[in-house]
Amino acid sequence: MWTKKGLVFKINDYKREGIQSHAGIPFAFHIKDNLFRIYYSSRNATGKSLPYYINCEINNGDIKFLDAPVGPLLELGELGTFDDSGMMPTCVIRHNKQVYMYYIGWNPQVTVSYRLSIGLAISDDDGKTFTRYSNAPICDRSLEEPFFNTAPYVIIENGKWRMWYISCTQWQLIKKYPEPSYHVKYAESNDGIHWDKQGIVCLDYDDRAKALGRPCVIKAGGKYQMYFSYRDTTDYRTSAQHGYKIGLAVSDDGIKWQKKYDETGIALSETGWDSMMMEYCHVFEHQGLFYMIYNGNDFGKDGFGYAVSNKI
Repeated sequence: MWTKKGLVFKINDYKREGIQSHAGIPFAFHIKDNLFRIYYSSRNATGKSLPYYINCEINNGDIKFLDAPVGPLLELGELGTFDDSGMMPTCVIRHNKQVYMYYIGWNPQVTVSYRLSIGLAISDDDGKTFTRYSNAPICDRSLEEPFFNTAPYVIIENGKWRMWYISCTQWQLIKKYPEPSYHVKYAESNDGIHWDKQGIVCLDYDDRAKALGRPCVIKAGGKYQMYFSYRDTTDYRTSAQHGYKIGLAVSDDGIKWQKKYDETGIALSETGWDSMMMEYCHVFEHQGLFYMIYNGNDFGKDGFGYAVSNKI
């Protein structure tokens, strides 16, 4: 079971030019000892998301911020490119002497609300500053995936880069508004840049999950464990019943998964910042404790909070 520790990063405490709302899709990157850097995205006055980080000390179940947020780490892309209207980091990974930051690139659309793609930025100073790898996404819609790719989670295992990501399968007009459905797919790479997408579906739709978001994969207890967000396609913005919740799936190989909704060990609160939604979590282990940082109501409008557990 997870023990909730509350809303730890309150966006109202850090508002400034460029940071007006939200601290979305947090990811905790280990620097050394108890020092971590939590990457996330905040929205500016025009509602466009940009990447930031904040340094913190994580020790014995507590998270203590050490300074003010740093960023934006990248500016919006050139007009007409895949990330000219928003950027949201989702996974940060160390490779040799560089740090790779995978992020969501966002474009508004006309017939539907948005189009998402997967971008990459690379750091040569241990994740303090980044350079965009390309003006083009490294993963985008294609013949096999005509809608969008987004929210990658990447690990390197035995020299192989492994990615679990979100793939949109359709848009539907629901109450006269376009709503997307998406599930979790799997891909591999030899370099973290060029990905072989074979159309492998790891987590598909069911009666509970009409859309599955932001996977996070961790090995524990001899199994791969995936924490993911799931929601309905109707009324998910305003209804706790239909809104985002956190789910769990387990696997022996990271490809074939079994959902374990009733074993997630965490649920919506009765009141407060995570009573309507819980989503976009990152689960990691540090000094024998497991931490889950996550967003709450309104897709992280208030910031992010966390929970701790002795085991998962």
